[in-house]
Amino acid sequence: MNIAALLTSAGINIVVCVVLFSLYSVLRKQPSNVNVYFGRKLANRGLKNVDLSFERFVPSPTWVMRACDTTQEELLDIGGLDAVVFSRMLVFSIRVFSVAAIICTILVLPVNYYGHDRIRKDLPFESLEAFTIENVQEGSKWLWTHCLALYIISLTTCSLLYFEYKSITNLCLGHVTGLPPKPSQFTILVRGIPWSSEDSYCEAVKKFFTYYHPTTYLSHQIVYKCGAVEKIKDDAEYICKMLGDGVEHSCKPSIVQCYFCGGTNSFKIIANETDSIHSRTGLTDVHIVARKKECAAAFVFFKTRYAALMAARNLQASNPMLWVTDQAPEPRDIYWSNLCIPYKQLWIRKIFTWVASFTFVLLFLIPVTFAQGLTQLDKLEKMFPFLTDILKKKFTVQLVTGYLPSVILVLFLIGVGPVMMLLSAVEGPISRSCRKRSACYKVLYFTIWNVFFVNVFAGSVISQLSVFTSITELPAQLAKAVPTQATFFTTYVLSSGWASLAFEIIQPFPLFCNIFQRLVLCSGQDSYNGTLTFPYHTEVPRILLFGFLGFACSILAPLILPFLLFYFFLAYIVYRNQILNVYITKYDGGGQLWPIAFNTTIFSLLVAQVIALGVFGLKQSTIASGFTIPLLIGTVLFNQYCRQRFLPVFKNNAAQVFIDMDHRDANCRRMEEIYDQLHSAYSQFGTSSTQSGCFGYPGQREHAQSHPIPGHKEHVQSRPIPFDLERGKESIKPDISWAIHR
Repeated sequence: MNIAALLTSAGINIVVCVVLFSLYSVLRKQPSNVNVYFGRKLANRGLKNVDLSFERFVPSPTWVMRACDTTQEELLDIGGLDAVVFSRMLVFSIRVFSVAAIICTILVLPVNYYGHDRIRKDLPFESLEAFTIENVQEGSKWLWTHCLALYIISLTTCSLLYFEYKSITNLCLGHVTGLPPKPSQFTILVRGIPWSSEDSYCEAVKKFFTYYHPTTYLSHQIVYKCGAVEKIKDDAEYICKMLGDGVEHSCKPSIVQCYFCGGTNSFKIIANETDSIHSRTGLTDVHIVARKKECAAAFVFFKTRYAALMAARNLQASNPMLWVTDQAPEPRDIYWSNLCIPYKQLWIRKIFTWVASFTFVLLFLIPVTFAQGLTQLDKLEKMFPFLTDILKKKFTVQLVTGYLPSVILVLFLIGVGPVMMLLSAVEGPISRSCRKRSACYKVLYFTIWNVFFVNVFAGSVISQLSVFTSITELPAQLAKAVPTQATFFTTYVLSSGWASLAFEIIQPFPLFCNIFQRLVLCSGQDSYNGTLTFPYHTEVPRILLFGFLGFACSILAPLILPFLLFYFFLAYIVYRNQILNVYITKYDGGGQLWPIAFNTTIFSLLVAQVIALGVFGLKQSTIASGFTIPLLIGTVLFNQYCRQRFLPVFKNNAAQVFIDMDHRDANCRRMEEIYDQLHSAYSQFGTSSTQSGCFGYPGQREHAQSHPIPGHKEHVQSRPIPFDLERGKESIKPDISWAIHR
């Protein structure tokens, strides 16, 4: 690939970005699209048409300033700790690759270009390999510049990682101690409750914890089967019983129409499953039906945080498969359908998901190999002779080699996120944040393997061998392969990075749904009201993958760094805008994404250093190779120190912190208030998602306003807030001026 092909790819992506960003700036001002681009603020609110104005149809960059001016405290209140951690990942990447771009442009790039005596071409037709380390002669004395650049990048990365890890750790601790009490701090989840023919699960839990935790046990709440099929079956049995017994229906007002008496009344929808059991059965068979619906899992409440912490950490029985305890997730974070999965079945599910993931990786080799085939025109002409005439045209060559391979790979990668999320759900996590974090790991491993390693070995000379004779040859093989594929990674950053951000901000699928409902279905104000949560499981791996490519190619092919740096700047603006306006925070993972980012960054550094060691060996630079080995050892030691110093805070809560919080609440006499709200917070079929009182949730007030609970007063009497678009003008129309003028 030459410079012209790279510029062709860059030009296409720049045009796509400019068009889509300009279109977004106009579409976000249209009243009909407010539910698409401001879903976090205006979900479930009726909107009416507003007067036309010229400003609505002129692109404006004010939303960029709004995204940049938002403070970390505001972001924490709106998006929770996960949003802050994600934003810090982008800031960290900008800082690191700013240093890398400056150092590699000044030191490495000139050495690469002038490192070999050869006939030079005009710059647009110059091969990109002339700017890589491949162009440096063997035994060149200038290879010390690459080693120096590697040292500067590694030391800068480790220093910034340390301060970021320390800052985010303090932020997590402050997030625990500074907020109102959380119900999860007093609650544990018990699974693997042993079956007894004499006692129900509910009675077994009470007997066990009353006997073994007599002074700290408060109460418990059993988990019932709550699948959709189970609910339909219960309702059908209830109706059949009523019809069979000839019960005369005396309907009460409700939200479902009664089809038996032809009126506007209906059966009362029973929210609580326990109430449902008692209302549908007689007193004689309540116990039998309840036992059928019980799961071998329960939430157990304790009098203090410290007691719950110790119960969650310690082994409760001599058989580790029975009475298994974990710290309970937040009520809004619970994945209820997985709580009834037998604990002994989880290890089988994990094996199945990893086998399925591995199979999916193998199947994905087909599109990756096809995409790499487009970069090798000579092989493509042999396989498809009828394309010979077409591939002789200059623009066609630039388009096929510089744009199509990365676009094809990006299109196939779109389906990876949903597949991995499905596999993570089958794995059996007890919380939605754990499911998303597990999917994040899977997508990350998948993309790094397929985008980097498979492309490296499929598109290089090593594709002839495919197998290493020994592990010691890995650095040398990577050293041969990575520089030849660095140009592909540069175009991948353009197509998968820049273009993906443009499509992210335009929200094509919600926009299409909104237009379809308004124009085709003519639904008027019943337009698209979809609520989205931030897709951390796809966006975090994307950010970390680009960081991985940046570290691996920084000293080998420095031309990738300016494109990568611009991507991180653009991502910082786009994602902050989406968190502020589009995505709704339904639950918070507590900043657990940062250890993933830290581990991936360390792995990226080590891979970059191993590749550099292999390159220096191939270039016969003994001094550079010798200085790289201490850098590898230092990076490993730094990783081990951070894992010992900071990682335990993310895995476990500190007993010291919980004891201090218990003393504080006891002195303030708040314990009784907390005890009263524990059961309602973990009501399986109740309305605990917006519990107020003494329990606090990130973005709780805004979420409650945008998602009223059925039966709640705000839901029954919901009404649009009267604003106007033109200041100083009275109107009953909803105000979206903040959307238009920002």
